[in-house]
Amino acid sequence: MRRKTEGWRRSAGGNDYQKGKRINSLDRLGCILAVILLSYLAGAQSATPMPHDRVVAGRVVGIDGGGVAGVTISVIGTAVGTYSDETGAFTVRVQEAADSLSIHFTRIGFHPHTERVTGSPKPLYVVLEKTAALLDEVVVSGSLRTVSRSQSPVAVEVYSAEFFRANPSPSVFESLQNINGVRPQLNCNVCNTGDIHLNGLEGPYTMVLIDGMPIVSGLSTVYGLTGIPQSLIERVEVVKGPASTLYGSEAVGGLINVITKLPADTDRFSVDVMGTSWGEVNTDMGYRTAIGPSITSMLGINYFNYERPRDDNGDGFTDIALQNRISVFNKWSVSRPDDRIMTFAARYVYEDRLGGEVGFDRQFRGSDNVYGESIYTNRWELFGTYDLPLPAAFRLSYSLNGHSQNSTYGTTIYQAQQFVGFGQLTYHPEWTGAHDLLAGIAYRYTGYDDNTFATGSETGNQPSSVSLPGAFVQHHFTLSPRNQLLLGLRYDRDSRHGNILTPRLNYKWSNHAEDTQLRVSIGNGYRVANVFTEDHAALTGARETVFAGELRPETSWNVNVNLLRKVYDWDPGILTLDATIWYTRFGNRILPDYDTDPNRIIYANLNGHAVSKGSSINADLSMTNGITARIGFTLQDVYTVEQQLRQRQLLTESVSGVWSLNVPVAKGWQVDYTGNVYGPMDLPLLGSLDPRSPKSPWFSIQNLQVRRSFSAWELYGGIKNLLDFTPPANAIARAFDPFDRDVDFQPDGAVVPTPENPYALTFDPTYVYASNQGIRAFVGFRYRIR
Repeated sequence: MRRKTEGWRRSAGGNDYQKGKRINSLDRLGCILAVILLSYLAGAQSATPMPHDRVVAGRVVGIDGGGVAGVTISVIGTAVGTYSDETGAFTVRVQEAADSLSIHFTRIGFHPHTERVTGSPKPLYVVLEKTAALLDEVVVSGSLRTVSRSQSPVAVEVYSAEFFRANPSPSVFESLQNINGVRPQLNCNVCNTGDIHLNGLEGPYTMVLIDGMPIVSGLSTVYGLTGIPQSLIERVEVVKGPASTLYGSEAVGGLINVITKLPADTDRFSVDVMGTSWGEVNTDMGYRTAIGPSITSMLGINYFNYERPRDDNGDGFTDIALQNRISVFNKWSVSRPDDRIMTFAARYVYEDRLGGEVGFDRQFRGSDNVYGESIYTNRWELFGTYDLPLPAAFRLSYSLNGHSQNSTYGTTIYQAQQFVGFGQLTYHPEWTGAHDLLAGIAYRYTGYDDNTFATGSETGNQPSSVSLPGAFVQHHFTLSPRNQLLLGLRYDRDSRHGNILTPRLNYKWSNHAEDTQLRVSIGNGYRVANVFTEDHAALTGARETVFAGELRPETSWNVNVNLLRKVYDWDPGILTLDATIWYTRFGNRILPDYDTDPNRIIYANLNGHAVSKGSSINADLSMTNGITARIGFTLQDVYTVEQQLRQRQLLTESVSGVWSLNVPVAKGWQVDYTGNVYGPMDLPLLGSLDPRSPKSPWFSIQNLQVRRSFSAWELYGGIKNLLDFTPPANAIARAFDPFDRDVDFQPDGAVVPTPENPYALTFDPTYVYASNQGIRAFVGFRYRIR
């Protein structure tokens, strides 16, 4: 027994035999296992060295090469980690590290990335790609150059098609009510026509473009924002502040640029139908087709109908005007060598709009039997872009539009035709380095004719014809990776007013991580007014229109400071703060005088100056759980100074706010809550005896929507105007006597107070600050073939 044990022990040392004695089978098996174990350990030690300390350093950048700050960097399988600094640099030390490490890079708004490190690592250069929620928008409105929004020296606000789907509306005009600092303003309680107020300035001070072309003229501001199927809209860009250096007259307060999709990017077929409990029906249809390998076309049709007159406030007038509108939009795109652009688009809009006393019908147009306002509108537009086949980068842009309007306002008949032709040739050399040049020449022709004294003369009718050639140049300097400067100058030769110069300066600063950006702009703008195409009050027939001398062009100087800050490492998600302050001073401001004579509107250049100043802030939050929220506030003061008398502008709020909250509640389900709030406005009264309030109350329009998405379908519905806010029933003065039959006038036109008219009022529908349309339900569906 002792010998066996001794033999076994010796066999474990590696000997198969001891002095000729035989080892049993158990000893033999143990010997084999020992050999295998020792061989494995020897091989493992030769393949993997002993752990040792490891230092890994490098830099995290975005796809543009800029450093990405706040990236969480962790070594998989360990508790070791760190964060990148503002330049994207990082250093991590791993004690007793293996030869192969896996390092994980994560940050909200970027796709996660894992890097494997072996041997003696060199400095890492890690590129993170932004997620869709953080991809930088491309903008063109600020400088006529296609640049990312973060690189634009001009502050441009971008609103996607998804933003507008949160509160579906029949037109972009109504959808703009959820943009901070922008307010769709109704100008008449009867026909409900309106314009866009931007930072407190009326519609004529805002230029409306489609695909960068100024196809919208003063006669048709609201029609430029109606009739475009929203499924064909790529985005809407808003620039606040003068843009006359690039776009000429009318871009004094800012511009709204509706960018439609390229035909190749649209759905093969789409339809969106929505109806409301008030009987409104809106239908959008889109269709894309290809003609050969290089030509693509998209066709969009919009139809809106409302034919159920309502008088919920009991004033005897329709609460909102009846409308029957159809619009056809067709855009073509041609693929060309070297990515040269060739697009062409056409649009036609027809609208029949009618409002007035509940018993009014089209057979009473222009008569004094029943008061009503009836507007027939026919409008066509052609516009496009063509890159010339030349070695240098020359681009031709053009637009043509014709607008015909046949309107009656009580017994006043207004018939007008307007034609606008615009052409622009730009030169953009492909320079490299710190300089970027853009130069161009432009020509704009405006022909206008109507049946008023505006185009009349002693010898008969004399239509207006305005020629406006111009040239502009802008130079973009990249002073350093963090500093940019844009200088621009435009020269126009107005056939009525001679030479006009409009300079601009824009400066942009950003930090290393591009998450903090400061923009400063100084610019000059000008505008030549046409009262009858811009101010609905001049056409209603309720007052006589008077011009106090020849109207001179308005001019303005603006200073705008914008600060944008993105917070990526906030726990709930990505927070974007966008704050702006502005100051604009106007000379030769043209304002209507409602107070001197209650029966007249007197237009004249202001013998003094006007000011629009204020501040705004937007906060956008994109949370990791899919919730998005946006809130914005604007404080503004718009006033005139004449003979040392300071007076606030009518129908202009001092404070306003907007918000939207989008919450995914389950797979395919989403709830959208949107709204706005407006502070008091000064309202136009008819004299010191007018019993109506001189100020509007605080009011808010709020909307709630629920959506359910399927693969190709989306069903939606909700409530508009949740608080059921409407103006008071006495908004229309003397609605019971629209033809002033029982009003007594003095020889100078002043109204005589009588027992039947103790407040010395006349019929007046211009006391309007909000829609008479109350709470209503809506439901709709969308379907698309991609």
